[in-house]
Amino acid sequence: MSFSQLLISLGAAIIVLGLVLRYAPWLVSWFGNLPGDINIENANSRVFIPITSMIAVSLLGSLLANIFLRK
Repeated sequence: MSFSQLLISLGAAIIVLGLVLRYAPWLVSWFGNLPGDINIENANSRVFIPITSMIAVSLLGSLLANIFLRK
């Protein structure tokens, strides 16, 4: 796969992700609400650390990369 094909594929994936976030928010409503995600709120501040959600996104990305980038 050449660099230009990689950039086109990445752009298409970003467009699809944007459409999903815009028109199907229930598909990504799990993000930030998994056990292990840290959400601390005070009167003046809010701290959000999505540890478990980022692990899930990383696993999904690794799986997709292994499927589509195999030789």
